[in-house]
Amino acid sequence: MFQSAYVLAPFRRMECWTSRSPFSHSKQKRKEKRKRKQLERHCQQDSNSDGNDRKRIRRDVVHSTLRLVIDCSFDSLMVLKDIKKLHKQIQRCYAENRRALHPVQFYLTSHGGQLKKNMDENDKGWVNWKDIYIKPDHYSEFIKKEDLIYLTSDSPNVLKELDESKAYVIGGLVDHNHHKGLTYKQASEHGIDHAQLPLGNFVKMNSRKVLAVNHVFEIILEYLETRDWQEAFFTILPQRKGAVPTDNACGSSSHNKKSARAGGGLDSDSSEEENSRNELDSPREEENRDKENSTESAMNSIPH
Repeated sequence: MFQSAYVLAPFRRMECWTSRSPFSHSKQKRKEKRKRKQLERHCQQDSNSDGNDRKRIRRDVVHSTLRLVIDCSFDSLMVLKDIKKLHKQIQRCYAENRRALHPVQFYLTSHGGQLKKNMDENDKGWVNWKDIYIKPDHYSEFIKKEDLIYLTSDSPNVLKELDESKAYVIGGLVDHNHHKGLTYKQASEHGIDHAQLPLGNFVKMNSRKVLAVNHVFEIILEYLETRDWQEAFFTILPQRKGAVPTDNACGSSSHNKKSARAGGGLDSDSSEEENSRNELDSPREEENRDKENSTESAMNSIPH
């Protein structure tokens, strides 16, 4: 018995050392990661065995002619913390537009300053983003004034229809409390049409009606798919805003669903908050999925 234990002792010491070895631990983690990825690929192959669900969905995509512009000309009015929030919101918009059934013509204008620097440092892949027009110029330099509608919650005009020949502008401004009414003032001074989303017609909220950039963007995408404002608002608005239907929302929703077939209305506003209903997908992950799909795109991201 003693001899047997004596012979086995070195092996037990080696086993103990191996179990504590960082190299062995990292090797085991890599092995588990490989197995997990193999299982994911296997599951994906099973789900796509009927002709590839993802490819079929991509074929159903119908691109909208509606132009959606994020105006980044407020760069100098924001501190770095708010610039980073805007960056994340832009990433969210990009990712959501890439996966939407009716993606819009996405423009990022007046791109420069702190925002561009932050994107260069923390999201170098933005230069490879697809289906987006990123321009250093102000939107007024390449879009006709008569085509522009600035979305701002301060506007007295409530959108009744979505005109897909128009370019809707969302103000890329975080911390709206310090610059209340700025986007409305600028639109008025430049003679640009302005309007707000019909939020008050369908939703009562605990907080004020200022929405984050990505929330406005996603509401528009959702409406283009469902043609139902109430559904779009309640699908996108985060629970923390305490949104509940207005008294007349239930009655007007079915009527609106019919009349909205011809076009949509939108409330507006510029950006204030960073959170959104789901966790952010990075544009890099989006593009990797698209590559797998073509052989088989954002976000780190979809404005941080």
